[in-house]
Amino acid sequence: MQVNPHKMMFTKEVICHRLVHLKLSRVIVLVTLALVLVPLFTHYYLSNVESDVSLGDVHRTRSKLEAYEDFSMFRGADLKSRVEEMLRIKGSVSTELRDLEAKRQRLQSDISTLNHKIETLKMDLLRQQTELERLKLSVEQAQVAHREALQRNTPELSPPLRLVPSSPPLYLPPPTTLSPPCRMWSCFDHSRCALTSGLPVFLYDTELFPATSYLRTGVRQTVGYNPHYTSNPTEACLFLVLIGEGEAHDLTGLKELPYWGGDGRNHVLLFLSRGNLSPATVTPELTGRAIIAQSSFTHQLFRPGFDLVVPPVLGPPGGDVWGECAPQLPARRKYLLTFQGHQPTTSIISHGFNVTELHKYLTHSTSDLFRLDWSCSNMAAVASAEDDWELCGTETSRINILRESTFALIPAPHNVSFLSSALNLARLYEALRAGAIPVIIGGDRLHLPYSEVLSTKKFVLSVPQSRLSELHFLLRSVPDSDLLALRRQGRLVWERYFASLQAVIDTVVAVLRDRLGLPPRPVTDTPAALFTHDTVPVKTEQVVEPEESLGPLEPPYPSPTFRRNYSAFLVQGYELWNEWGDPFRLYPHLPFDPVLPSDAKFAGSGVGFRPIGRGAGGAGKEFCESLGGNYPREQFTIVMLTYQRDQVLLNSLSRLQGLPYLNKVVVVWNSPRPPLEDLHWPDIGVPVQVVKASTNSLNNRFVPYDAIETEAVLSVDDDAHLRHDEIMFGFRVWREQRDRVVGFPGRFHALDLNYGGWLYNSNYSCELSMVLTGAAFIHKYYTYLYTHWLPQAIRDKVDEYMNCEDIAMNFLVSHVTRKPPVKVTSRWTFRCPGCPVSLSEDDTHFQERHKCINFFTQVFGYTPLLNTQFRADSILFKTRIPHDKQKCFKYI
Repeated sequence: MQVNPHKMMFTKEVICHRLVHLKLSRVIVLVTLALVLVPLFTHYYLSNVESDVSLGDVHRTRSKLEAYEDFSMFRGADLKSRVEEMLRIKGSVSTELRDLEAKRQRLQSDISTLNHKIETLKMDLLRQQTELERLKLSVEQAQVAHREALQRNTPELSPPLRLVPSSPPLYLPPPTTLSPPCRMWSCFDHSRCALTSGLPVFLYDTELFPATSYLRTGVRQTVGYNPHYTSNPTEACLFLVLIGEGEAHDLTGLKELPYWGGDGRNHVLLFLSRGNLSPATVTPELTGRAIIAQSSFTHQLFRPGFDLVVPPVLGPPGGDVWGECAPQLPARRKYLLTFQGHQPTTSIISHGFNVTELHKYLTHSTSDLFRLDWSCSNMAAVASAEDDWELCGTETSRINILRESTFALIPAPHNVSFLSSALNLARLYEALRAGAIPVIIGGDRLHLPYSEVLSTKKFVLSVPQSRLSELHFLLRSVPDSDLLALRRQGRLVWERYFASLQAVIDTVVAVLRDRLGLPPRPVTDTPAALFTHDTVPVKTEQVVEPEESLGPLEPPYPSPTFRRNYSAFLVQGYELWNEWGDPFRLYPHLPFDPVLPSDAKFAGSGVGFRPIGRGAGGAGKEFCESLGGNYPREQFTIVMLTYQRDQVLLNSLSRLQGLPYLNKVVVVWNSPRPPLEDLHWPDIGVPVQVVKASTNSLNNRFVPYDAIETEAVLSVDDDAHLRHDEIMFGFRVWREQRDRVVGFPGRFHALDLNYGGWLYNSNYSCELSMVLTGAAFIHKYYTYLYTHWLPQAIRDKVDEYMNCEDIAMNFLVSHVTRKPPVKVTSRWTFRCPGCPVSLSEDDTHFQERHKCINFFTQVFGYTPLLNTQFRADSILFKTRIPHDKQKCFKYI
């Protein structure tokens, strides 16, 4: 409905107009009437009310009031009772609510307990299922092993009994003629050197023939240290006789030797040169069928494959000789070629090289420096011959020049009838000692020491005399890498076979043993003094998923340490074929050079059969059989070093329960106090042997204890925290790389560009050169090398700093193999949280490790560590990513 605004305005105007024109008189009349009428009506109303009240019953009104009062009192009492009732009901309800809440809490607690029991039962069920799967796998493998044993029908080999002679050699008449010359098959009695005899060696009294006191005492001591030495001559295979040195002696007394046997078979005559370097020799005319070992031979008198060329004994009786060696760096030194020698004044027709012509070829338009002294006034204070190049100056002056020489010239004897000479070999000795690469002119007509077992091309350059005009070009064409390889091998040969009297004697015995095809005697294990202790069951919290079965739980069994010794000489390097016709090549997993004879070889080094041809992924049976040498099953031993951290040790041991392929745990107790009698050692399913260390030394980590019965050794710290799957993967990688250090924490070394030297670095990088032995697999053979072969100065430095034993082991392995270590898995830390402070937390820890690397470099002559960016990860490696981090990998 719409209102007309014009109409409304009109109405207002009419009202206002009437009010304005209203008369005053009328207003007054209306007001007066209102004032009179209102009081009248008010009085009338009040009068009526009072009359009604006065006419009523007074008593009745009073009873109503009383009734009202009674009603009010009754109602108050009722309200009070009702309030009390309500309060009572409220209290009852509150009590019932409290009872219900308590009952609810009890039910919730019961539910929680039942849920926990359910989870516990599920975990137990899972654990039992895992154990069942493992047992099934163990049963299957046992059945497979049983079938294979039945198929092979070959019993397990046992260590053979030692067969030795029991009587002196029988008398045989001496040979009447020297033609044909003696050979091992014609002049040696192999029946006294059975395969299992161990090559017993007997030394005659060194006072029988005239010799210097140095040789008499030194030979007697060094032969006594040899592991083949025997004091019973009736069981001996070899008989050593010290003839003397330098000059011919009356050898008629040889026939009077009690075990000469008429012809001297199996006797080795040692004619050693030291102060007298004249080319005097012992001729076979009076020696019968005895082997002659000396430095000077003529082509006419030397019997190849029978006699031995040995270097002159110019060094100490024995011990470490690294201090006498020169650094191997830089590759190129001040002089390219040096020579110091006096021209021989012989009247014998010779084919010596033309000195003037060589000098012209080497000094024509070149920037290379040479030092060639063809004649010298200060002759060496040694007796020499007129038909060979004589030494000049003193030993010190010659060594100082050779230390500045890249190559050292060594001319062949001037008399071509000599196959070797003491003077020539003395020059070779000094060159190798000073790190100068020997260049032998006319070396094609020489016979170097131990050349039947040593590859001379690895440390000597042999140049025919006809190539003198090309000598400069040949020397300049050798790259730096080859120079370092030649120098490194030359130092190894010098230290092992030339440097001392003990090295010469031991090598003579080792070469003869190699000729006879006898295995070396293994180094004796160190007896382990064990603490006796009791074990208690331990419950581990580790749960392995069924699909991640790591291997069967097998009873401990040792590695067969004797098997390969008797087959290496027969099958090494040949092709073998299996029953299916697939080719398998023989790969010796030797962490040493098999060419070099050594009595310190570990007898248990395995030989593996790796398939060359086809291959396919499968269950892994074929893969496992190609590992671990010629036996497909293998276990490892954990060596754990500890010092007064009992609880940390016990926790680490407890985590090893159920670890597959574990043979035993050897705990090296470095503390002077014995373990507490109430110490609860955990029962982890394998033996835990506690070895009492003689001294508190980190070198005890690498002692070859007889308690270690496997080739694989897992060296771990007592605070190392590794999962079972990581250990298993590292073990599998080691079986493929048996000659390396395979472990988890990687480190590297770097050159200090500001101050020189090497620095140890533990930062995470894409490169490494060391794997710490606080969690690493190594071959037991390296424990023998570390204890018996490594220079004592390195072990002393480890004891001085109580540090660096892991660096020393990496130096050793890289030096022997020329291979870098192998890091496995991608874990960044392996230390347990909350463990007590270790030695590595000390502020001086890194400073000491810097010093160790530089000192070890000085001992080795170079830094053998090799950098690598290689890391081994499992193909099926599982990385569990947290839920809050999965978004970061959404598009990867």
